[in-house]
Amino acid sequence: MKKIGALVLALALALSLTACGQKAEQTTVQEEPESGEAEPVELVVFAAASMTETLTEIADLYKNTAPNVTLTFNFGSSGTLLTQIEEGAECDLFISAASTQMNALDGTLAQDVEKNPDGLDMLVPGSRIDLLENKVTLAVPEGNPKGIESFDQLAQLLADGAVFLAMGNSDVPVGQYTQKIFAYYGLDEAALAQAGVLTYGSDVKEVTTHVSEAAVDCGVIYATDAFSAGLTVVDSATPEMCGQVIYPAAVIQGGNEEAAQAFLDYLQTDEAMAVFESVGFSPAF
Repeated sequence: MKKIGALVLALALALSLTACGQKAEQTTVQEEPESGEAEPVELVVFAAASMTETLTEIADLYKNTAPNVTLTFNFGSSGTLLTQIEEGAECDLFISAASTQMNALDGTLAQDVEKNPDGLDMLVPGSRIDLLENKVTLAVPEGNPKGIESFDQLAQLLADGAVFLAMGNSDVPVGQYTQKIFAYYGLDEAALAQAGVLTYGSDVKEVTTHVSEAAVDCGVIYATDAFSAGLTVVDSATPEMCGQVIYPAAVIQGGNEEAAQAFLDYLQTDEAMAVFESVGFSPAF
């Protein structure tokens, strides 16, 4: 009987140890740490001034997709942004209002002195896309005091010295598009400036402000800026007059390249594109 009792006791002890071992093993599995949240990332985006309202709105939407990403925007004229990037300013993603500024950083064009005069190679290979298309428009202040109706009429009024026009500087894409419109109509910008019928803005927002405040009779701005400012558009330039208004975008080398590409991918989604289209942009890809 003692042997049987000892055997039962040993068996019970073995079962107890086994159960404890299983329990300990299960506890260890349950206590394994879950995968942590994504590391915080600050993404610096240089973008044309005409994208201020849309990108600010899109940034709020992007928090739902990438809550760990903090977006910091630098809005300005594409020419100024290009200069800042060339001089070493921190930038992860660049969106310009014309191809000229992007070409100057594109290593695939390094042998083209006209497009990339300094032979720079600052874009992440394969990241460059044509993101958006805009329209160049002729906008007027409230009430349209001069009764301006079209670019055709504007050309004649400028030639007669009978209108005061706001346009962008020559290093600003919207100014460069305006210069093409002048060339289309055979207008001499220097002569017009000397005649006192032109005033300039450092970016499209400044030109828009001139029109909004009725400091001028009209201004050449983008459709999106006219929409955002609530201005009346009396005419839109055709591609024959100034070419297509394409906004290229690309990731800049040496920064948060993966996060920048993810945000650029998001900008091409239906959700982001709906914001762009709401103010007059259209997809260019």
